[in-house]
Amino acid sequence: MPLATTRRAGLVEQVIDQLRQSVASGEWPVGTRIPNEPSLSETLGVGRNTVREAVRALAHAGIFEVRQGDGTYVRATSEMSGALRRLCGSELREVLQVRRCLEVEGARLAAAACTDEDVAALRQLLRRRDELECGEDHAAFAAADAALHFAVVKASGNGVLTELYRGLTEVVTASVAATSATHEPRAIRHGGLIDAIAERDVERAGREAGGFLDDLLEELR
Repeated sequence: MPLATTRRAGLVEQVIDQLRQSVASGEWPVGTRIPNEPSLSETLGVGRNTVREAVRALAHAGIFEVRQGDGTYVRATSEMSGALRRLCGSELREVLQVRRCLEVEGARLAAAACTDEDVAALRQLLRRRDELECGEDHAAFAAADAALHFAVVKASGNGVLTELYRGLTEVVTASVAATSATHEPRAIRHGGLIDAIAERDVERAGREAGGFLDDLLEELR
């Protein structure tokens, strides 16, 4: 491979890493439009062709979505999340079925492995979620609800499980945000789940995590 080509490939990889970090850090949340090509070229100090190649690579990985005539949007936070979004599509029932598998085991593991700091963080997220449940900001409620469930799975201490769930969380959050504006707030309480985890009750935590998802799945039959 010619030296110039090698240098160019290395530069594209650097830009890919920078763009990926902007997504992973939350600077560019899922659903937002990233800066245009000239702006990225100026900010990163590289040519527009380099930016174009990096964006194309991340779009192929499922992290970005290029919309002709509109711009490039963040679709997922990681390659794994992007792959899961493509796999799950928009079939909510299938997403909830897989989500149930991950959440039940995540809650059980969290009950066995969580720290006092994890419990304190879960209770804070629960309060935030409940405060938003009956409000008008449906997107904020969906995000708060997803953040709570993600924190439960993360408290399991299992990194692979956490990354698998992260991909599904993005799909489910989008679905909740899209539908909650036209539905009355659900009377779903998650206090029992957090209490079970805090009390290190593995079996109860699993039951609490699966119960409300079973109800949602029943409604979709």
